[in-house]
Amino acid sequence: MKIGLSLVVIVFISCSQAPERDPNTLFRYNEYSGISSLDPAFARVQSNIWATHQLFNGLVEMDDELNVIPSIARSWTVSDSGRTYEFSLRQDVYFHKDPAFGKDSTRLVAAHDVVYSLYRLADSRIAAPGAWVMGGVDTVYAVDSSTLRIQLKKPFAPFLGLLTMKYCSVVPKEIVERGDFSSHPIGTGPFYLKVWADNEVMILRKNPMYFEIENGKRLPFLESVVISFIPDKQSAYMEFLSRRQDLISGLDASYKDDLLTTEGELQDKHQEHFTLQKSPYLNTEYLAFFIPDVSEINQKKIRQAINMGFDKGPMMKFLRNGVGEPATGGIIPAGLPGYQREVGYSYDPKRASELLAEAGFPDGRGLPPIALYTTSNYLDLCEYIQGQLSALGIDLRVEVLPPSTLREKKAAGGLSFFRASWIADYPDAENYLSLFYSQNAAPNGPNYTHFSDPVFDSIYVVSRSESNPSTRESLYRSLDSIVMFYAPVVPLYYDQVVRVFPNNLTGLEPNALNLLTLKRVVKTP
Repeated sequence: MKIGLSLVVIVFISCSQAPERDPNTLFRYNEYSGISSLDPAFARVQSNIWATHQLFNGLVEMDDELNVIPSIARSWTVSDSGRTYEFSLRQDVYFHKDPAFGKDSTRLVAAHDVVYSLYRLADSRIAAPGAWVMGGVDTVYAVDSSTLRIQLKKPFAPFLGLLTMKYCSVVPKEIVERGDFSSHPIGTGPFYLKVWADNEVMILRKNPMYFEIENGKRLPFLESVVISFIPDKQSAYMEFLSRRQDLISGLDASYKDDLLTTEGELQDKHQEHFTLQKSPYLNTEYLAFFIPDVSEINQKKIRQAINMGFDKGPMMKFLRNGVGEPATGGIIPAGLPGYQREVGYSYDPKRASELLAEAGFPDGRGLPPIALYTTSNYLDLCEYIQGQLSALGIDLRVEVLPPSTLREKKAAGGLSFFRASWIADYPDAENYLSLFYSQNAAPNGPNYTHFSDPVFDSIYVVSRSESNPSTRESLYRSLDSIVMFYAPVVPLYYDQVVRVFPNNLTGLEPNALNLLTLKRVVKTP
């Protein structure tokens, strides 16, 4: 519910006067980009995902080790050669309270709620960005109130991973169809929405009926979550140092050197009060070529030379403060089965020069300028690469575009060379390899390079239905090797989740999807 600032003040005052509101049960973080919707069907960007993650559950979820574990579903079976999934639902999961449910103000989640939620996601009238999740689903139906069956059109090994996405959260039909669900969400999660003053604050409160119990105690341990919307990252950082925020996530140029050393460690002055947490992040940052571009700069040997033409070690140390791993492998990031540390390219200026000569441009002579399109956030990285490639005679010209323009032009095939990244939607290497499947060529899918290779396509199709994990991993390695041989991309680095929080906070566990899970967080005085 969105309300005025004056009422927010009243809410805060009433919270401070209530004796049960222990400040040590309050978790505060800032969302500088704002939150556009609390409807999980629109949980596309991280700011929305983090908030909806506190409010909703799906059939299954990911643990911190990226294993699929039960949530609303108590158990499941897979049959019919991987085409049929049958789920048994828990009988103690209730929706957050709302008068629309009648005299009890809540009700038990049933299989028909899951049917409604998944078919709603695929409804073209909703135009949900997660509708693609249902692309391979044939039917979803309730066998009875506690049993759900999903039939796929054909086997898809990572399907359970898809169901962990917030898109697939379970929502109640009677609340959704009342209208304004994006700002008045009702879910089953560990917290419920109490206050949303747009551009000011969002307050989530503990769900006293939440179904998860650990060591005899009902989750969550926190009483409230307060989300602020300070747009300036430096200002939010100062709030954090003043202990008015409980989390810094990620790095920004305005404070990275004050926070971390060039080795990626917490500066000495902060170690007494704060904890640094770093872990692998399923995010590959890279440069990409538009392969159908027929200009003479778009040759395989030129693309390979660029891959070898700059040193990623100093780039990571001085521009990223040691956060992330230089990408000498392929597109599959560290932390996923299929990752290969050395399948890609390392810094080798001698071989890069040889490749330029073999392509007909010795020492870069006669090679036309190459435009690299990026956003301002990555200008320093691109200028570093520009300087390194100039030593080979490559005239790289960095062009800065607004993020929205870059997205539109790369989707339309309007850029010959551009910066990109891919954050995993679900923790399976297939998610990354889909970027190079010819049938996914943009705008019909995420293949922005328009890379096309019949051998790659045939192996990719087989890998999608392969149920044996070791065989699937072997296929993924072969696919990644094919991509790096043709070099439609220049992997830069495999990212890391970086979080800094006060030393009196525990239970904030890292995960490679960078989900913010607060249900186990504990603060001590």
